[in-house]
Amino acid sequence: MTSNLIRLRRVIAALSTACLIPLPMLRPDPAWAGETVAPPSATNQVLTLNQCLATAMEKSHFRPASQFAVAAAEAQHRQALAGYWPQLNLKGSYHHLNDSPDFLFPAERFSTPGGTMQVTVPAGVLGPTAVQLPVSFPNQTVAVPAQDVKLMDPDVLCGSAEATWLVYDGGMRRGYREQAQAGLDAARQEARRTDLQVADSVRRMYYGAVLARQLHQLGKDTLARLDTTLNLTETMYKEGSGKVTKADFLENKVTVESLRAMVAELEKNEAMSQAALANTMGLSWKESIEPADPEIPFEPYAAKLDEMVGAAYQFNPDWEKLEAGIRATDGAVRTARSGHYPKVALTGNLHAWWNQYDAGMATSQNKTGWDVGVGMEVPLFDGFLTRNKVKEALARSGEVREQQFLLREGIGLQVKDIFLSLEAARKSFQSTAEAMKAAQENRDLNIRAYQSELVETEKVIRAQLVEALMTAVHYKTRYDHVALQSQLNLVVGTEIWKRLATP
Repeated sequence: MTSNLIRLRRVIAALSTACLIPLPMLRPDPAWAGETVAPPSATNQVLTLNQCLATAMEKSHFRPASQFAVAAAEAQHRQALAGYWPQLNLKGSYHHLNDSPDFLFPAERFSTPGGTMQVTVPAGVLGPTAVQLPVSFPNQTVAVPAQDVKLMDPDVLCGSAEATWLVYDGGMRRGYREQAQAGLDAARQEARRTDLQVADSVRRMYYGAVLARQLHQLGKDTLARLDTTLNLTETMYKEGSGKVTKADFLENKVTVESLRAMVAELEKNEAMSQAALANTMGLSWKESIEPADPEIPFEPYAAKLDEMVGAAYQFNPDWEKLEAGIRATDGAVRTARSGHYPKVALTGNLHAWWNQYDAGMATSQNKTGWDVGVGMEVPLFDGFLTRNKVKEALARSGEVREQQFLLREGIGLQVKDIFLSLEAARKSFQSTAEAMKAAQENRDLNIRAYQSELVETEKVIRAQLVEALMTAVHYKTRYDHVALQSQLNLVVGTEIWKRLATP
């Protein structure tokens, strides 16, 4: 009987502690230092699983980080799309020069050689008809002094508008856009993975709290029955025929008191499981959540392994992230190859500047103007830089595609393991249910026989402990089945249950 008690204690302790999240100890217990410990103010709520999931999605501290990553990826995608738009810039400036700029026209001398030229005298001057007369002129020299010409005033206000539109880039912008879109898709899948992890943790903690409560209640029920058996043993030992001895009574009492200590531990585990559930939902450590479900449900499903694996490739966030990575590497290859092609852009400029001077350079024609043009850049030789960039991008693309093959096999193996485990849990559920029912009947028969002194005390106690053990194993089997379903949700996403639900 002692060995049965030890076995029961180990099983119940293992089942109850499996439901809890270990919380780090931030500081030593004040009671160890002689301080007065005030009981924490706990807020207990009774919530369903859907309510717990909704609260976790609202208050979990894991989700904001992934949401910020999605926002950053969206901004990067918009940055890549900006390359398709014309780039417009406005510029303005004010300058004050220390002196007005000028232009010094140097002094020059111009010499004109002498000679004779024919001059036509119009009719009516010397006669009735025009007359040509020779005219002689001497050599002449003209001196032009140096001139200091002022160009503008020292105060200048300038403004301009510039426009550049990249017309052809050899696929560079498309490559950047594909990389940014793939990064956004990967960030969204990572956020979805975070949501699945939060949902998986909450679901496990929720049913773990249900399991802890069931184990606590099982311990109390078993203790109550053993107390009744102890009272009956005491009565039979004192007033019976002598078949039940004092040794039987004392051994029974040891079992009862040992179980009483175990029930206290189960009570603590139930409280901690409810606190752990609240912690997983993102609530304060002072709060506790009590599950509304009275027991862990058992919902079998109808699906084939091939269908589950195929659905996994469709809904698994890691698979979607890797496919986004492949698209990103393809975009990187396209961007690298664009270095081999020319780039063509349209340019335009509108300028104006203001100056108080109206001569020199500060004329109305010079103060305002515009220009348009076409610019082209043709790569001729870059020391094989572009070629090696393309090789690097192709190598990384091949690496990611090989990782996709490994992930395909890994996901298939994961799903197969969960599928087989679910099938084993289904069979175990049926077996443990039958064993629990048989243990209950065996306990009833032994108690009735014990009242008539037909069986020994040890056999009665063993029957009650075996019933508790089989019931605990059955509860644990139900929890394992739910945990496996939650694990399957984590591997392939919650969408799979829409396909695998029993009609």
